[in-house]
Amino acid sequence: MVNFMLMISAELENLTNLQPQGGCDDPDFSYLFKLKCGRCGELSQKETCLVLNDTVPLPVGKGTTHLIQKCKFCGRDGTVTMIQGRGKPLTQEITEAGKFAPLMLFDCRGYEPVDFVFGVGWKVESLEGTKFDNVDLSSGDFADYDEKGECPVMISNLRATFEVK
Repeated sequence: MVNFMLMISAELENLTNLQPQGGCDDPDFSYLFKLKCGRCGELSQKETCLVLNDTVPLPVGKGTTHLIQKCKFCGRDGTVTMIQGRGKPLTQEITEAGKFAPLMLFDCRGYEPVDFVFGVGWKVESLEGTKFDNVDLSSGDFADYDEKGECPVMISNLRATFEVK
């Protein structure tokens, strides 16, 4: 069992508190990333989608997980379970310090998450308090204008990494 924390970073211009639309533990937010088999190292061809609300029963014992998948190359089964309560929004202070913010913790057995894909369903607010909902980061950036603060706002240089915890 290895826990991987998804860490995100970006350049935030006149913005703060970047996070999934319903908060860091948004039950409907889709996490998209590729998986690498822990046995043979095979990388999944397509992104895997995990959602906090979607669980499946474990094949042995009691409990649930968010993903059970068999490696197409070596046939080994693996699971990925999301662990709530560890994520924090990406703030202006974290960005200015050149650091990453924790978003979601994954308990991985037999797999390692790699290559997180930023997609739709994000929210962010301007330093003046204007809220921007349902932000689409699939193109790698976001730009708008904050009429209340009378300034441009932008998200760029999106980065994600998985840290072993």
